[in-house]
Amino acid sequence: MNKQIFITALWAASMVHNLSAQSEYVNLFIGASTNMEKAGAAHGLGKTFPGATTPFGLVQVSPNTITGGDNGPGYSYEHTHIEGFAFTQMSGIGWYGDLGNFLVTPTTGPLKTASGNALPSGQGYKSAYSKADEIAKAGYYSTILSDYKIKVEATAAPHSGMLRFTYPKHNASRIQIDLARRVGGTAVEQYVKVVGNRAIQGWMKCTPDGGGWGNGDGQPNYTVFFYAEFSKPLKNFGVWSAEIPSHWTRKREDIESAGYQEIVSNSRVYKGQSEFTGKHIGFYTEFSTKASEQVSVKVGISFVSMDGAYRNLHAEINDFDFDAVKKRAAQLWDKALHKMEIKGGTPDERAIFYTALYHTMIDPRCFTDVDGSYPGGDGKIHVTNKFVKRTIFSGWDVFRSQFPLQNIINPSVVNDMINSLVELADESGKGYLERWEFLNAYSGCMLGNPAVSVMVDAYNKGIRDFDIQKGYTYAKATCEKFGNTNGYSKSISSTLEHAYFEWCLASFADSLNKKEDAAEYLKRSKSYQNIFDPSVGWFRWKKPDGNWHPWPEQGRLQQDYGCVESNPYQQGWFVPHDINGLAELLGGQDKMLADLESFFQKVPHSMLWNNYYNHANEPVHHVPFMFNRLGAPWHTQYWTRQICQAAYHNSVEGLVGNEDVGQMSAWYVLAAAGFHPVCPGDNRYELTSPVFDEIIIRLDAKYSSGKTFTIRALNNSPENRYIQSATLNGKEHPLCFLTHKQLSEGGVLELTMGPQPNKSWGSR
Repeated sequence: MNKQIFITALWAASMVHNLSAQSEYVNLFIGASTNMEKAGAAHGLGKTFPGATTPFGLVQVSPNTITGGDNGPGYSYEHTHIEGFAFTQMSGIGWYGDLGNFLVTPTTGPLKTASGNALPSGQGYKSAYSKADEIAKAGYYSTILSDYKIKVEATAAPHSGMLRFTYPKHNASRIQIDLARRVGGTAVEQYVKVVGNRAIQGWMKCTPDGGGWGNGDGQPNYTVFFYAEFSKPLKNFGVWSAEIPSHWTRKREDIESAGYQEIVSNSRVYKGQSEFTGKHIGFYTEFSTKASEQVSVKVGISFVSMDGAYRNLHAEINDFDFDAVKKRAAQLWDKALHKMEIKGGTPDERAIFYTALYHTMIDPRCFTDVDGSYPGGDGKIHVTNKFVKRTIFSGWDVFRSQFPLQNIINPSVVNDMINSLVELADESGKGYLERWEFLNAYSGCMLGNPAVSVMVDAYNKGIRDFDIQKGYTYAKATCEKFGNTNGYSKSISSTLEHAYFEWCLASFADSLNKKEDAAEYLKRSKSYQNIFDPSVGWFRWKKPDGNWHPWPEQGRLQQDYGCVESNPYQQGWFVPHDINGLAELLGGQDKMLADLESFFQKVPHSMLWNNYYNHANEPVHHVPFMFNRLGAPWHTQYWTRQICQAAYHNSVEGLVGNEDVGQMSAWYVLAAAGFHPVCPGDNRYELTSPVFDEIIIRLDAKYSSGKTFTIRALNNSPENRYIQSATLNGKEHPLCFLTHKQLSEGGVLELTMGPQPNKSWGSR
């Protein structure tokens, strides 16, 4: 059976039995803010969306409060108005964002064709909404649009979604759909056609000319196809079209302007128009409603074709039973969240954990229709039953915690993503693995070669259902295109990160018996040594001619001195593959340990953006676990507990930095469970102090010989955060680490906790 059809069959069936409702713990307002002031940095807070989706699903039905600015999820909790409800969203990202397509808004009264964000108060279809009535659960969202007195409910299936509106009594009730709307820009061309008397179909073309990902710099180029059915017949309908001058540019800053919005607000309305193509169009259907009358719209989404959108919808939602769709969405989340079960902890800690686990299972999302077809990197449609095409690979972020977590609980998803990246390199003709892939776009965002790490870490853990030789070829080409080919790279960040990725490639080459390559890339993995300057005692930015850039007045605390979103002090700890070598450069293990302790002691209690251990951003996420490698595991135990407590909260401001497509949450899931890698690819997990009394991990039988792995913390409490002793399957375990083999074989790791460090445990 085609793998994608099988997944949809699971959706349609009553697939979950006797599972605890772990989805009830999920609080989708955790991180749902872009607020820069509260973040203390321009990067903002979590940037998650609170709308309805399914695990790794193609569709996300979510409220959108703003179109412009650096508001990637389209929503921020403190905003007072909602523009509408879109069927595609990104999660936890900056760089202006993208998607937010097919924006549906229920309204009453006169038709308004612009959202109104850049217009005087009262103009536009946006509405204030009731925060008191706002509900966000796994697979469900609801609020009341105060201006229209309409209750809105949203739910989702893997490739489709549904909205249910409860109207007041009104002679001019309406559902209107802004087909041009897009987070961070606009769709540049749209098409809509009425099908029968209850459906519409069409598409929205999104290119860099319309802004979007990186305001166009991320090279987004995709078309969203839709098929929508209404529970109320289409009798009084039409299209509006804004006459956008042909010489106008249409990037983010353009569509935000009052002038642009004025043109849209004066769109020409074509009543009864059943087919239309334009630069900025929308569709509406009007009807009268009785008090509390419910009207629904269900929508299939595809990135392949309108027929694909139709098939996606009808494979998953055959009627207008909103509650049944909502129930199945919750069941899918219960099944997904059941892969990790916790016992103990406070109610807030349980909410934080399961919400974090939820956020790790949004991306990499499905990009494949129910029949196995997907858009390829060559612009053509491909069909496969070998893997699910996946997209939104935030590589620089997610190689650190997100993919190591998924290697354990969702290895097939990791395998899918590797296949997707390899095939993209092949189909596109690029011949290398993209570091930040977005809907087939080689966005070039951030730095390094994280796909190499993800591929090698998976391979070393037995996840190998991809073309290994082709994968190796593209991994090598990636390191040759972006690597330390001359002994160092253009910055501190790139030199250190390339050295690690070249170590990964050396491991891969060695496994494939490519001995010459293994030796060459192992040599390159030492390139970090070439930018260490003994005169300043730290890593230094080197010019192309080999001379140093001037050492800044703030020294290694100078933000952006040869570093990406960090300073040399933060970035300099990134030598995960050769910690002993790093210690030698720093004057020995004792000096390195003292410096590392100082690095943490100067962190503000809030854990917000700072010059020391900056949990709000990724470059330091491995650092708390380095104490294990330095013979001082009690520091790892102390600081991971401290970070879990101070950087994660059961609140809107519950993430101190961007969620970054699952990375921030995956760090918490692993650390709170009591283990985390320092160096993905070496199959070693550093043990630390679990937040919970017991964590049961359910393993995938295809990739693991064991059924479950349990971590049990005896005498656990906020005060008893130090490991006194450990046993693995009843035998003494004196080591502060665990191998992937041990975990995948299943069993029980039992930790005895206490209030003071036991410096004799795990230090050897």
